[in-house]
Amino acid sequence: MLPQLSPSVQMTERSSCFPQISPSLSRDGDIVIGSFLPLHSEEVSNVQGAELFQSHPDRNCRKYKLMHKNYQQVLALVFAVEEINRDPNLLPNISSLGFYLYNAYHSDARTLESSLRWLSGQGQLVPNYSCSGQDKSVAVIGGATSALSVQMGTLLELYKFPQISYGPFDSILSDKDQFPSLYQMAQRDSSLHHGMVRLMVHFEWTWVGLVTTDDMRGEEFLWNLRGDMIKHDICLAYTEKLPVSERRHTESQDMFMPRIMQSSVRVIIIHGDTESLMILRYSQPLAYFLLWKVWITTSHWDITMRPQWNDGYSFHGALSFSQMTKEIRGFKSFLRTVNPAKYPEDPLLKDFWCSAFKGLKKLENEEPNECSLNASLEMLPLHFFDMGMSGLSYTIYNAVHAVARALHEILLVTSERESIRNEEIWVPQPWQLHNFLKKMHFNNSAGDRVFLNDMENSGAHYNILEYLFILNDTETLAKVGQFMPNSRNGQDFTICNEAIVWGRNEPKVPHAECSDSCGPDFRKTPREGEPVCCFDCSSCPEGEISNQMNMQHYVKCPEDEYPNKERDHCLPKTITFLDIKEPLGMTLACVALFFSVLTALILRVFVKFCDTPIVKANNRTLSYTLLISLILCFLCSLLFIGRPTAATCLFRQTTFRLIFAVAVSSILAKTILVLLAFKVTIPGSRNKIWLQSGVSNCIVLLCSGIQVTLCCIWLGISPPFPDTDIHSESNQIIIECNEDSVFGFYCVLGYIGFLALGSFLVAFLARSLPDTFNEAKFITFSMLVFCGVWVSFLPTYQSTKGKAMVVVEIFSILASSVGLLSCIFIPKCYVLLLRPNDARVMRSI
Repeated sequence: MLPQLSPSVQMTERSSCFPQISPSLSRDGDIVIGSFLPLHSEEVSNVQGAELFQSHPDRNCRKYKLMHKNYQQVLALVFAVEEINRDPNLLPNISSLGFYLYNAYHSDARTLESSLRWLSGQGQLVPNYSCSGQDKSVAVIGGATSALSVQMGTLLELYKFPQISYGPFDSILSDKDQFPSLYQMAQRDSSLHHGMVRLMVHFEWTWVGLVTTDDMRGEEFLWNLRGDMIKHDICLAYTEKLPVSERRHTESQDMFMPRIMQSSVRVIIIHGDTESLMILRYSQPLAYFLLWKVWITTSHWDITMRPQWNDGYSFHGALSFSQMTKEIRGFKSFLRTVNPAKYPEDPLLKDFWCSAFKGLKKLENEEPNECSLNASLEMLPLHFFDMGMSGLSYTIYNAVHAVARALHEILLVTSERESIRNEEIWVPQPWQLHNFLKKMHFNNSAGDRVFLNDMENSGAHYNILEYLFILNDTETLAKVGQFMPNSRNGQDFTICNEAIVWGRNEPKVPHAECSDSCGPDFRKTPREGEPVCCFDCSSCPEGEISNQMNMQHYVKCPEDEYPNKERDHCLPKTITFLDIKEPLGMTLACVALFFSVLTALILRVFVKFCDTPIVKANNRTLSYTLLISLILCFLCSLLFIGRPTAATCLFRQTTFRLIFAVAVSSILAKTILVLLAFKVTIPGSRNKIWLQSGVSNCIVLLCSGIQVTLCCIWLGISPPFPDTDIHSESNQIIIECNEDSVFGFYCVLGYIGFLALGSFLVAFLARSLPDTFNEAKFITFSMLVFCGVWVSFLPTYQSTKGKAMVVVEIFSILASSVGLLSCIFIPKCYVLLLRPNDARVMRSI
């Protein structure tokens, strides 16, 4: 049976306001349990401005609103008591277990008033006074919130009354030095913050807000959540702390609601209990509907409980972590049988029934004419009543059984030590329960293990539920995942993306980021003075990639790889060199062969006309030497084409420089002979000895010998070798010859320049010779071309990279050789081949 109301306790206070807000329900029994449940909440007024002064400012006469969904906690208490009374194996020598039920107010004054009334008597508020009925009371079940547990515990501890707290677990209440008579039934929430962070990581939410209560429990959750978020680079955009006693709509709205709803943060975590956070439901103006948010909550805050009938859309799509509980056998069947017609003596049930079904008729646009006494609780929508046992109701059920089992053990111990006469009713003292409650553990009817020892209290497992408010004002909680902290990695957190329904205008997972994600080819650059989640995106530098989203550091490609165009992965570099098969290499090789053949033909012409005055006048030996050197110069450029090897690297530089040294030495000797020929033409001059052929040969050998010496020293100390250049071209590995000694390279090259400069100066000095002997002018012009080519070679060579350097060097060899060939020998060939009988021309040449 439902509780029978004692006339003395139906309405305990006769003031003008308090009877409306403090109904007291009782059921007599041999032993009585006190219970404090939050059935009413102070109704928040929307009155503002001048309207505030139109009513009497009596704080004791505030309007209180029935919280319909909390009535399930009353029914869970009644169900547990009746189940215990029907069990023949539990408390066999006690005829009945009873209870007193009080409303627990979220107010220090009201809570202490109710506690004092419980201790001193139903109609009395006198400390240290107890009416005769109160000597059967042994324990108190209460504390839907930590604040209520502390407020009640201060007074109950004076009398050593055990207080069984059924609200969310709070580590502060585990301090036995401060709360020695308080026991917590709820499972630990020590892993709740891990589950929420796993959810944020899953949906890649990195910029979230937090609303929590301004107490130690909220501070502990904030500390744990923030620490776990930092490990996963998730940031708190803001934290709003709500005073646990806040109940004024205007103050709360001015404080935090505009900041929450107008901010760009899309995901908001709500941590707290229904009582502390009820102001969120009162402070939801209709204008905020369009500013849709994703709410992440816990089941301790019943998101379906709200003051208005049709404001569920404000939290449509919210995700809630609800502690897993098993179904208590017979509880739903019990709920189906409950109605005021069956239990007419329960005014509290009748008030709930009329209020709930009146609201239901209001939703159906019907005029309520009477309470639907024969209706069923199953007809009520979710925000009025839930047929599934809530977490708080489940804990109340376990708390009643824990007290009953403690009483049973005391009864067994007492019956062994002394006999109790049948006519006596045995009632233990409240303080006697402590030794048994501390060690209490049992399996409830659902098969769950229940502990009252905080050290043995296991961590909770969670179902992830989504709150859906459908257009026809139907609401439901759908399971979309679960979080089981003690399971193996990979199985502890599961969620079904397809089962989640986001906002009505949000077909996919909403973004919750302070800054747009940095894609591949970019990395995050922190903004000075802002959280790590707020950043700019900077592109990758040369040679580095960013192959993931939101990378903080670039990844450098290996030396044999290079970034692709998108710079999100590395590609292998191609090996390259100046190949004879490619167009450029083929062209240069053809040019070199062409001019070498042309030079050979000119040599053939000079050999054919070796007895002509023009060939004799230009020193046949030097001309032959120079032409042969030019042929070899053209051919040595072929050593620079093709894949470099150890042999080609050794010979290409030394051969080129030795041959050029011979060529330039020959020009120098020719120039000196031209100058001497003019100076020693005076008859009888002893200087004619310098016009002999041996002198010119000595000049060529001496100048070439110096170059040979320099090359030997270079090759002996640090010879060139094949090498790879991986830096000149970003996407290529260039096979080249490394000269090793830069000094040796420029030393032998500089010596050739020195010989060319000497030839140019000598030829320049001979510029004033008579026109009839103008060989010096051709040499001067040839040296001018030669020096111009190699002077321009130096900066060009230094500014190029890779195989372009080889091309520049080949071009310089060919250009300077062509310059010598054209300026010195082409005019003579013109005379020899086209005007051989022109005496005037022959004399001028």
